[in-house]
Amino acid sequence: MSLSTLTRPWRPFNYGFLDESAKREIRRRTLKAIAVPGYQVPYASREVPMARGWGTGGLQVTLTLLKPSAVVKVIDQGADDSVNAASIRKFLRRVGGAGETLDTTEATLIQSRHRIPEETLRADQILVLQVPDPEPLRSVEPDISEARYRHADADYGLLWLKLYEQIVRSGRIMQGASYPSLVNGRHVMSPSPIPRWDVPKLHQAENLTILSAGREKRIYAVPPHTDVVPLVFDDIAYRVEDHAGIPCGRSGVTGYFLNELPQAGGASLHEMSDSHFATKHIQKREGAPVTLGDTYYRNGSMAR
Repeated sequence: MSLSTLTRPWRPFNYGFLDESAKREIRRRTLKAIAVPGYQVPYASREVPMARGWGTGGLQVTLTLLKPSAVVKVIDQGADDSVNAASIRKFLRRVGGAGETLDTTEATLIQSRHRIPEETLRADQILVLQVPDPEPLRSVEPDISEARYRHADADYGLLWLKLYEQIVRSGRIMQGASYPSLVNGRHVMSPSPIPRWDVPKLHQAENLTILSAGREKRIYAVPPHTDVVPLVFDDIAYRVEDHAGIPCGRSGVTGYFLNELPQAGGASLHEMSDSHFATKHIQKREGAPVTLGDTYYRNGSMAR
């Protein structure tokens, strides 16, 4: 036996950038995450041509799922045209030959940071969310080993206490993003720093959602038709951001999640966070043949 018989012939480039053993391991971890919704599965996070903290976890999952027939959409804080989103989209096209789009309805694979698109995702679409901190207990239990025990025992009393203290101090729950949510009645997960507006979109969704943290080396998932329930008290309803009556400064549309842009003199301008959805509304108003997909929200309220 020689060393050459144990190694594969040198190839100048590997499809999808990651080597096959890395993709095989991530697929196995992802399948386990799907089998146990909300459970954080450890994996060996690889190096990718991107700094930690810029979406390396999401990128590794996307590279693993990538194939030439895929149509990829990349969102960064709701925008398709940010430097981060455009660079990741270009990278995926170069290493995988996949098609790219800005339209949610045309995409089969969507990688996103901190937002879920306004248009309803279908069963044939996969959403990959970049996660900076996957541990919902970190703010109340800094000892990660102890946090693991609490997950195993389904002991989430400290999270309930944190929400109660916010109500006592401020009169309402102040958790604006990363809202702790119970998945399939068992594990509490941090649904990435998506706003409260987006958390109900995960409940009984048609699509598969995979959440990956590259720096923390954790993958977890929300399979289709799975219960995702934010932690709320029986007598205090879960509230999303009140954007129903505020028009988008670009498209004039109301009823969707908005970004607030400070203006001179203390005023504010609001623009739809899902930038391409706003662009589609503008194009439709100008007479372009644009098809708007169904949306989770209508006039600021969940449509289902």
